[in-house]
Amino acid sequence: MNIYKNISNIFFIFALSHLVIWTLVPSLTNKNLPLDTIEALAWGSNLDWGFSKHPPMSAFFSEVFFQVFGSQDWAYYVLSQIFVLIAFYFVFKFACEILGDIKLGLISVLLLETIYFYNFTTPEFNVNVCQLPFWSLVVYYSWKIYEAKEIKFIDCFLVGLFSAIGFLSKYLFIYLLLAIDLLFIYLIFFKKTKKFDFKYVVTLEIFIVLLVPHLVWLFNNDFITVSYGLDRSGLEVSSFLDHLKNPLIFLFKQIGILIPFFFLVFLLIRRFKFKINFKDKKLLFLLFINFIPILLMFVTTVITGSQIRTMWMTPFYLFFGVTFIYIFYSQINIKKVKSFLYGFLFFFILSPVLYSYISISQTDKRTDYLGKEIAAKVQISWSQNFDKEIEFVTGDEWKAGNLSYHLKSRPTWEGYTNDKTLNDSSQFICIDDICLGRY
Repeated sequence: MNIYKNISNIFFIFALSHLVIWTLVPSLTNKNLPLDTIEALAWGSNLDWGFSKHPPMSAFFSEVFFQVFGSQDWAYYVLSQIFVLIAFYFVFKFACEILGDIKLGLISVLLLETIYFYNFTTPEFNVNVCQLPFWSLVVYYSWKIYEAKEIKFIDCFLVGLFSAIGFLSKYLFIYLLLAIDLLFIYLIFFKKTKKFDFKYVVTLEIFIVLLVPHLVWLFNNDFITVSYGLDRSGLEVSSFLDHLKNPLIFLFKQIGILIPFFFLVFLLIRRFKFKINFKDKKLLFLLFINFIPILLMFVTTVITGSQIRTMWMTPFYLFFGVTFIYIFYSQINIKKVKSFLYGFLFFFILSPVLYSYISISQTDKRTDYLGKEIAAKVQISWSQNFDKEIEFVTGDEWKAGNLSYHLKSRPTWEGYTNDKTLNDSSQFICIDDICLGRY
């Protein structure tokens, strides 16, 4: 009991340290919020069931924080870390259950600090970070259903709920859902080790019901977010060579990202000797949730020739620590934990140091944009012409979004220059390609 309490305390100290470091570092070294965060805040000022680039959840959570904290940059760094730490917590819970050892459960989470998706890139709250807690929650409650002798209604409900929120964060969440569905289809219809339960229908019903408003929005907006995703992947201009080149680039990038992770795993292992037993129920689950989504991404780029952008893979490695600890369970040398901890501390400190150095030394980044100062000048220009507050701003998400965020009246972002909005406006001014006005 004391060991359990001590390890739990260590986890919470680690989580708190991660939160403090990755809130302070960007708060102190960045002059402006990152691009994706400003975009989410711009969308949040005019909430809808979707936007030109993404579904609505990143905008929704950003707007909730804005209503509480206003234009305080540190709050959105905290928001991002809260999402990361919720994911870490459910990875920890899952790891403890599947490994049956709280010490190894902690190590499974500590290993994630070697993957830069979970440290270096986290100050930018965006659709990729927004997926993280829901990815971990869907896996955790799917595991509850998977290993239960009697399936609980609440577990099915929660899987449907978190699946919908994850999908409404980013469509690529579907790769995890496909992997889990394939696992249950395999077990029910092919291996026949699990019986179909009508409670599964609850999961699907909740998922579909929560998606209906977004699907209606998609239909009414000519599936604009889907078009954006296809455009970003380069699908429309892919050549035959891309079907060979892009999959190889994808593979090499994933290997490169995971080199620090494998180094830290190496510090724990006596010798790399393992045996894969596909009859192992736990291992089967781990293989499906970890490798099937990545395999599906690889198949996607092979078939379509599209580019898989590195940041799209952000949630895909959340359970890699658990999986590799489980595979090498019998080969782990507890005497090497000290070496592992030194390695962990090296990466734990290295990431914020590198982030700080890049943030301070490079002065032409988005986070060096003088958004607050520009907003102050725009406010002066407006006040010289009008005596009432600015109510809307039009233009691109970056420049206009910064004005929406920094101006005290928090004008609604109305998208790119909207002639109808301007024509209906009683007062407005335009500066270059940005327009501000009142309804």
